[in-house]
Amino acid sequence: MVMPAGASHRWTGREVRQLMAAAPLATPRYEVVDGELLVTPSPSAAHQRAITQLFALLLPYLERERVGVLITSPCDVELEPDVVTQPDMCVVPSPEWQRVMREGFPVRELMLAIEILSPSSSRHDRIRKRPVYQRTVLDYWIVDLDARLFEHWTPGSERPGVLTDSVTWHPAGATTPFVLDIPMFFAAIFDA
Repeated sequence: MVMPAGASHRWTGREVRQLMAAAPLATPRYEVVDGELLVTPSPSAAHQRAITQLFALLLPYLERERVGVLITSPCDVELEPDVVTQPDMCVVPSPEWQRVMREGFPVRELMLAIEILSPSSSRHDRIRKRPVYQRTVLDYWIVDLDARLFEHWTPGSERPGVLTDSVTWHPAGATTPFVLDIPMFFAAIFDA
């Protein structure tokens, strides 16, 4: 379960990076949003399968279009000062990835942030982290494994696009859109 750690203490990005350095095996996962430390245990098998499937679908698209680099958690993303998140998956614009390769993490700019819901993370993915992603990223996907749908959030939207048939993503600079068949995606996870 995700739990706020030390509710009376306002955590900083520096403190969270120290916790991560002390736990190099990437579990539990540490994040900080608005001074609140979020601690998440290892994900479920379905969660891991969803990441694998989505990675296998997005990677060839991004290799062909060459507009960004697909990475998975753990990766430190600091889109605002003292806000450190670790989205399950994200697409980093190519120039920002080149900077990360030279200077190291954290990532400071995203094209797409993706969270796969778990019982332990859904509140934080939908309520705590979503406003940060909406302020800083053009596209934020929440993948709901139980409902078998995608939520698509964009800056300023008060409600997500609730997608059950397909997801279309056409990032700046890409010649063609990425299209994902949602029923086939979930069938690959649960019917494998």
